[in-house]
Amino acid sequence: MIAYIAIGSNLGDRIANVKKAVLRAADEVKATLVFMSSFYETEPWGIKEQPAFVNAVMGVETELPPAALLAHLKSVEAGMGRQETERWGPRVIDLDIIFYGGLVMDEKGLKIPHPAAHERAFVMVPLAEIAPDFIHPVIGKSAADIAKSLDSSGIRKME
Repeated sequence: MIAYIAIGSNLGDRIANVKKAVLRAADEVKATLVFMSSFYETEPWGIKEQPAFVNAVMGVETELPPAALLAHLKSVEAGMGRQETERWGPRVIDLDIIFYGGLVMDEKGLKIPHPAAHERAFVMVPLAEIAPDFIHPVIGKSAADIAKSLDSSGIRKME
């Protein structure tokens, strides 16, 4: 199954944090990295008075069920120094399961697809780069179409 994972960092060396998270996540979850978007510098979501984020999306081939995948991603976050603070606050690293194939699930602590993914350009623009034809299993639109419908003025592709 291909899972799409959003990655973000706005503390410390943001690019190094994202790269490290990609390597650790692929290793920790025993997954194969299949797709990796470019890095994007993005304005903060929710709390505006904080540093800009570096965001990306990766697609990994995994046999882990969603709950186990999430547990491994939380372990990677903790290992990189992530501390649970205020919602939408600054963070060394953030790893979120956005999609898990075409699965739709709503369990305590885990909703797939991520309930706000389709509203966030910092998720959909990188996803559209690597999987433009991926169809959101609830909305029924492609990643590319969703990305085009969002305000992406606060996103800058990094070189």
